Amino acid sequence: MAHKETMTSRQRLVKTLNHETPDRVPIDLGGFQTGIHKRAYTELLDYLGIDDEPAIMDPVQQLAKPCEEVLRRFHVDTRYICAHGPDSFKGGIEQNERAGRLWHDLKDEFGVVWSMPDDQQLYMDISHHPLAEAAIDTIADYPFPNGGDPTRFTGVRDQALELRNNTPYAISTGIGGVVYETCWYMRGLERWFMDMIENPGFCEALLDQMLKFWLDYYTAFMAEVGDIIDVVMIGDDIAGQSGPLFSPDFYRRTVKPRQKRLVRHIKSLTPAKIWYHTCGSAMPLIGELIDNGIDILNPVQISAENMDPQDLKDKFGDRLTFWGGAIDTQHVLPNATPGEISRHVRRNIEIFKPGGGYVFNNVHNIQVGIPPENIAALFDAAYEHGFY
Repeated sequence: MAHKETMTSRQRLVKTLNHETPDRVPIDLGGFQTGIHKRAYTELLDYLGIDDEPAIMDPVQQLAKPCEEVLRRFHVDTRYICAHGPDSFKGGIEQNERAGRLWHDLKDEFGVVWSMPDDQQLYMDISHHPLAEAAIDTIADYPFPNGGDPTRFTGVRDQALELRNNTPYAISTGIGGVVYETCWYMRGLERWFMDMIENPGFCEALLDQMLKFWLDYYTAFMAEVGDIIDVVMIGDDIAGQSGPLFSPDFYRRTVKPRQKRLVRHIKSLTPAKIWYHTCGSAMPLIGELIDNGIDILNPVQISAENMDPQDLKDKFGDRLTFWGGAIDTQHVLPNATPGEISRHVRRNIEIFKPGGGYVFNNVHNIQVGIPPENIAALFDAAYEHGFY
């Protein structure tokens, strides 16, 4: 029996986020945490017979920007609006030779350097933490960027209006609001974890600087597009494969109040729903995130401990939209046949979709080594089995 769509993409997503039943499950692809690696994308283009010159939208994760033909082929309901660096920031990738090897180096606005070897080109890792040796009394003097610089947002309202007025798609921002993770990017993960125990005042001082940056950023960003967009994406990885990455007590005492303030601030500026990204076994902290005010959880890493789809739906399905959770991307998606993938997708969709509150996406980015026929099977199954 052929299915028939009865809603636009935006109507479909809005209804889903309000925990109402749409015509089918919305489908997402193309974000910074819901995207596709450039190599996987190139192979997919060849498989689909689509001509596109891949553009890199995120050099750190080496994510490609999917073209409209790919997005339409997979019935993708979302499109993205992103801010950019301020005019004063002269970013870009430099090529440098070290120890006989060519490296691609990128310094971000916070002074963190990300590096990738030319002979690998999979993704960038941090090679320099600018606050690795800093003392607490030097944080206030560090040249943090201005989150509210208006040149970050030049042109974004026009882009958003073009999407709203001339396309049927739902609109989301790119990822931002990285209050916690940017701190350890600047400090170094091992040193940051030591600070949590030995020097918590340093953590608080740096978190406050990050919070100020993002409060200023969203004040200016939402003044441009807050009345147009449907979703604001923020996130910090706070969980790993088997549970929280650090003490839940430290989260509740130190990180949560700042995240909560940011979420509440954004909600005061826009009616858009708040999407929050954390990988891993987030189950012990999901209630805290809901209390912060988030509406959507991504990527729903169902292969992590205590992240069973039915359990998540039963416990939080009336208060939270799950955005992701399509398939076990660690074990099934790279290795299964297209038929097996279709069955996995159908099973998970049938668990997540009742009553709305579910947006289909791969768990995090589609990485190198995923066969293109498996990617096609993933999204084709989403469309086939997503109708209510």
